[in-house]
Amino acid sequence: MRGVFDLNCDVGESFGAWVMGNDAEIMHHVTSANIACGVHASDPGVMRRTVGLCRECGVMPGAHPGYPDLQGFGRRRMDMDGGEIVDWVVYQVGSLNGFASRAGISLQHVKLHGALYNRVSGEEDLFLDIAGAVREAFGDIVFVTLASPASVELKRRCRSLGIRVALEAFPDRAYTDDGMLVPRVRDGAVIKDAEDIALRSVAMVRDGCVQSVSGRRMELEIDTLCVHGDNGESVAAAPLIREYAAREGIAVRPLGSFV
Repeated sequence: MRGVFDLNCDVGESFGAWVMGNDAEIMHHVTSANIACGVHASDPGVMRRTVGLCRECGVMPGAHPGYPDLQGFGRRRMDMDGGEIVDWVVYQVGSLNGFASRAGISLQHVKLHGALYNRVSGEEDLFLDIAGAVREAFGDIVFVTLASPASVELKRRCRSLGIRVALEAFPDRAYTDDGMLVPRVRDGAVIKDAEDIALRSVAMVRDGCVQSVSGRRMELEIDTLCVHGDNGESVAAAPLIREYAAREGIAVRPLGSFV
């Protein structure tokens, strides 16, 4: 049983007059926030306000860069080579870092978004290129990636290179038998019951595993759990996760404090 985990949420995804998610509510229950950087979602004003909300709520901010695909919300894979991807990630993290510096707080982590997150979780060399560039540009920032059967060894390898990595699981998403997330276009990909999400969260950390849609149990090392602010049931589940974790004697703390 692991005695501590981080609870994170993707936030700052509104754009202009278009509102996405319920950042103000969920921010009171998470310990880390992944802030969109104006490329797959968000805009400069939203970025500034979201950083301010993190400071107000005592939540550790992180950058959430994705493919430059505003219309597709970063959920479509783009034909970009590794060098282009590294440049886009550094560009986006740098933008958010400016707002964080102005607010007097530091970025804790970087977590890729959508199709880019999925791609990098299966391409170790690209992962190392991006994580290395982030460290070179922004110092000792934690890099968040999908917890999988293979990611524990990747985490060890990164540690030897001076890169901190946190492994992430998703209690409000269904898993395939190979440890990947079920695509959102499929029925049942997003869990729609707050109680179920909360119970899954604690079980994932306590037991160190996730269960696929077919019932397969996969042992995983889990540092952080993500709940999605655009799923109303996930927002409702966030305080329950904190409550149920406390009952089990499991602490919820920002990932930078223990990874």
